[in-house]
Amino acid sequence: MFNEPFLVSLFTRLAIYGMAAASLDLLIGYGALVSFGHAAFFSLGGYVVGIVAFHTSQMMTLWGWEGSNSALVVWPLALLCCALLGLVMGYLSLRTSGVQFIMITLAFSQMLYFILGSLSLYGGDDGILMNERNTLPGLDLNDANQFYFLCVALLASWLLFCRRLVNSRFGFVLRGLKQSERRAVSLGLKPLRYRLTAFVIAGLGAGLAGVLWANYAMFVSPDMGAWQKSGELMAMVILGGVGTLLGPVLGAAVYLGLEQLLSQWTEHWMLAFGPLLLLVVLFGRKGIYGLLMSGARKPCQAFSLPPVTAVKTQEVQP
Repeated sequence: MFNEPFLVSLFTRLAIYGMAAASLDLLIGYGALVSFGHAAFFSLGGYVVGIVAFHTSQMMTLWGWEGSNSALVVWPLALLCCALLGLVMGYLSLRTSGVQFIMITLAFSQMLYFILGSLSLYGGDDGILMNERNTLPGLDLNDANQFYFLCVALLASWLLFCRRLVNSRFGFVLRGLKQSERRAVSLGLKPLRYRLTAFVIAGLGAGLAGVLWANYAMFVSPDMGAWQKSGELMAMVILGGVGTLLGPVLGAAVYLGLEQLLSQWTEHWMLAFGPLLLLVVLFGRKGIYGLLMSGARKPCQAFSLPPVTAVKTQEVQP
């Protein structure tokens, strides 16, 4: 595989989109927060990398800063910007719920989309081309194989972090708010604090995916923050399995695989993908992940022992 540039590129995209989809699943699956503006963090993370790279290559100061190409400097800066956006966007959006929450997150994402498209210094709608990838000590990110391993390592670390998070006290509170907010409030919990924290953490995951995408494609454009991108991430979550964390990674793999396969036949490949997604929603309770897990249990049940039944004993009369 590592001698096939196409496969390395495809699996690198899978790792990046898997991270973005898993971060969205943290909101939808465990917090019941259906965000339709998750691509805003994806685009902001990528644009911070692209803007800093532009100023560094052109030797132009950015607010008095000469810029840097080091990942240890640029990537934390991008995540900080995503965290600030998550605080503002989440604080205002979480004061609503249901359809209103969906529409407000979509509005924030579209606002950022048009702002990025209006930056004529950075190419406007055409985006920014990067001359080289960021540098990281001990790794050559310009090498496709090394960059792939970095993306996989970051994806695995993100999934482990999310697993620890949802199994912690914070995760149980978040799931409790999903089941019954009124009961959680009666116990003295403050829903806004927990949901806002989850919103910011999910934004950081999508922002990191955007950082990796900017280095992978060496190009960023406003299309990274369009509502279609948020729809793609949501389709990956639904296809893989909501509330599973690992399922969205499988959903990203199937989504990207079908895109490559069906696009060879027709440019309107979404017409064939739509019915498949509909079938998964109707018959797969937990998406592809749920179907795989239910299929794995059936062979085990064939070898399981029958349940122990209670045996009534009769007392012997003397």
